[in-house]
Parts: sequence; structure tokens; C-alpha cells
Amino acid sequence: MLPFKAVMISFLCIILLSLGASLAQATRSGELTSERGGWASARRDSASIAPDPQRYAAEAIVQVYAAPTYGWKGAVAVHPWIIFKRAGETRYNRYEVISWGSGDKVRRNSNLPDGYWYGAKPRLLVDHRGNSAEAMIPQIEAAIKSYPWPTTYHAWPGPNSNTFMAHIGREVPALKLDLPANALGKDYRSLLNPVGLPPSGRGVQLSLLGVLGVTVGAEEGLEVNLLGLNMGLDFTPFRLRLPFIGGIGQNNVQRDNP
Repeated sequence: MLPFKAVMISFLCIILLSLGASLAQATRSGELTSERGGWASARRDSASIAPDPQRYAAEAIVQVYAAPTYGWKGAVAVHPWIIFKRAGETRYNRYEVISWGSGDKVRRNSNLPDGYWYGAKPRLLVDHRGNSAEAMIPQIEAAIKSYPWPTTYHAWPGPNSNTFMAHIGREVPALKLDLPANALGKDYRSLLNPVGLPPSGRGVQLSLLGVLGVTVGAEEGLEVNLLGLNMGLDFTPFRLRLPFIGGIGQNNVQRDNP
């Protein structure tokens, strides 16, 4: 009984410390203040991260971004999207899942390729170029079409925008997608399909509706999910994977967003 209590107390401490760190970060970067502006006036211009598609017209490009969600939810979760263009094209295609509106939640080109997400600067999670990018684009398009929940959105436990991106990662392992631990909804799976590939597309995952599970993946390392709160240890690169803040170590998605 004592070891179990020690584990639960440690788990609770990690959750509280992660939440505190995320709230502190969000306050510093203005995500919980009026600095981001209201929903309608919040910054949505280009973050100048994506390569100029006209300058790099001859090159195929695939990128995945994530940014803290709007308002208080930005302290606990991120919103991801994918952009791509084939060689010879001078414009990107952007795909993501958005909650508002009726009908299909999968949206195409409703926002700038690398635009601020309602005041939050995005971070680049995946960057593929050249022949490898060209080869995976048809697979990405097929994965978008095969997304199982195109008209359904639930912030918790899913399906949501992170569930959508995780589906693409599973269908396109060459993407080498590594969604952060605070990509709430990335582990959502149907009760009829609780065991399968992790979002990276390489490894194994057991997940009950995204509220209880474990993941062992090439990009994720070892991650445990309890009530949608993920924590674990990643080895590529080495870092702690933590709820709310995303993680501690290299390429932590939940850093300050100037």
C-alpha cells in the first residue's frame, strides 16, 4: 500500500508542478492576459517560419506546427496543423481540425501557413523537404481523407485537432511526428481499436479513449496517460514529457512565444 501511495503522491506533485510552470510561462508570454487581444483582434499574421513558397518553388516541403490554444486553454494544450506543397507549386496547403462551425471540422487553407494562432506564435515540429517530402504528400492526402471523425470535435478527451494530427502521423510514419505531451487528444482511440500505432507511426500504443493508456514509440519514448495527462521520458532528444507544459528539454513546444 505504501509504494502505491508514494506513486500517487509523486504523480500529483508532477501534475501540480507542471501546471504551475505552464501557467507561469503563459503569463510571461501574455497568453493569459489581454496582450493577445480578443478573439477577433488577436494576432494571426505570418510568423515568418515557413520557407517562401515562391522562392522555393522547385522544392517539395512538408511541415507541422503547433501553438498554444486560445485563452486559458493555452496553458494546458496546443493546437497543431500541417502544411505542404509539391515541387513546382508556389502555394502551401494547410490542413487542421477546428471546433467551431457545423459540418466538416477538417479545414483547408482557412489560415496562413505559419500564422500566429490567435496571438500565440507557432513552433515547428516537423520539417521535410525534397524527394522525401514529395513522396509522403500523397500519403498525407490519403490520411486526411481517411480521418475517422471528420464531423466530430470534443476538447476532451477527443477527437479534436490533436487526434487529427496523430492520425496523419500513424498513417505516414516517414513524417516522424513527435507531438508534445500536452497535445491533448493525440492518444484518443476508439474502444473498438484500443491497441495500435502511436502518433509517430512507429511503436505500439494502448489507449482507452485517450483517458488511460501507455505509449512506447520511436519519437515519443515511453509515455503514460492518465485522464489525458501525459508524462514520460523521451530519448530523441532526451527530455521529460510532462502534462500542461509539454516537456522539459530540447525543442519544448511550450516555451515563451514572443
